[in-house]
Amino acid sequence: MSSTATVTALFLVVVVLAFISTTTAEIRFTEIRSDPRPIIPFDEFGFTHNGRLELNVSKLSFSSTDLDLSKLGFFFCTRDSWLQVLQQIEDGEIACALQSNIIKQVYSFNSLSKGATRFDHYYPQSDADQYTLVFANCLPQLKVSMNVRSAMYNLEGKSKTRDYLSAGITILPRVYFLFSLIYFTLAGTWIYLLYKKRLTVFGIHFFMLAVVILKALNLLCEAEDKSYIKRTGTAHGWDVLFYIFSFLKGITLFTLIVLIGTGWSFLKPYLQDKEKKVLMIVIPLQVVANIAQVVIDESGPYGQDWVTWKQVFLLVDVICCCAILFPIVWSIKNLREAARTDGKAAVNLMKLTLFRQYYVVVICYIYFTRVVVYALETITSYKYLWTSVVAAELATLAFYVFTGYNFKPEAHNPYLAVDDDDEEAASEQLKLEDEFEL
Repeated sequence: MSSTATVTALFLVVVVLAFISTTTAEIRFTEIRSDPRPIIPFDEFGFTHNGRLELNVSKLSFSSTDLDLSKLGFFFCTRDSWLQVLQQIEDGEIACALQSNIIKQVYSFNSLSKGATRFDHYYPQSDADQYTLVFANCLPQLKVSMNVRSAMYNLEGKSKTRDYLSAGITILPRVYFLFSLIYFTLAGTWIYLLYKKRLTVFGIHFFMLAVVILKALNLLCEAEDKSYIKRTGTAHGWDVLFYIFSFLKGITLFTLIVLIGTGWSFLKPYLQDKEKKVLMIVIPLQVVANIAQVVIDESGPYGQDWVTWKQVFLLVDVICCCAILFPIVWSIKNLREAARTDGKAAVNLMKLTLFRQYYVVVICYIYFTRVVVYALETITSYKYLWTSVVAAELATLAFYVFTGYNFKPEAHNPYLAVDDDDEEAASEQLKLEDEFEL
């Protein structure tokens, strides 16, 4: 294997690792068939001082028989150490990542018995850090086939109970469960409010209730999913429910933002064609995003198409976030144009300042949950990765509360009520805005 090819392979793995979000690292069963890749990354896991790896490889075969097996094997590597390994190869100090003194070699294939097609290896990890399990193939053109079972866990407490969740996310089951209780409480409060204000309830308010309930169920299923993985290493079907409610929650949330942004149910009981087109774009994209999420979570970074699906997910998410902003902009623009010829519209323009605020809040919510949270995952120590999850959930909760509070049912709806004093004040405000723009 040439130095250039090795450097390229290592660089690609660094890029892959940079895109890996917090993983649960449950017990994985992987089938690799005639794979020529020089580097195959498996799951990332945060170990304590009592970490363990169980590695079981079966149906092992190679495309060639005359091999230097010392150039094949599994090893652990941190993200930081990858850069050092890369530098060693560039400087010509080593020709293969397995030769580096920086990595932690888990198993070298030169330990295999002649003709063996399987092996079982138990590796205790006492150095606390976040590692990625990697398979290295430093033989050019060699294709490898094997079935791999990997189980990474930490031993906790005096009873040495296995914890299959990474050290930085082991408290997530409790975090998700706590937030699910908060959302169920919000749903109950919202139901009480709808009953109390039932004479002024719009269709949008029932849709908002559905969004909150789906969010609560999504968090509850995620809590159970992570709880089972923590104890057993597998999700026992809770991941299926999580994906279902995650899909429904994603669709309803984006749809709600579009409906509020267009003023549906508040200002008009219908949607224009261009607004319907936005929904027709967002909903199918959410289907694609959900499929991508399932592939990313279930396959892990060892899948050859994993990076592609990760890029698809990120692209779809960005498109959806941009698409839902257009209806809010259209509503503000239409209200401003109508305000120039209609005094009542001028009042509504002033009263609907909240829609402008909502536009800003939506942008802040998208920026925080997509950019800031990712930055927190990148810079936070592996032991505190749960903080980025808490930050994202707190931002989402704040967004839900802001939306509910400002668009709750009112006896005298502030967005529709008009009186003479308000009309005159709005007209003056419009004149001032026009002068300011000039």
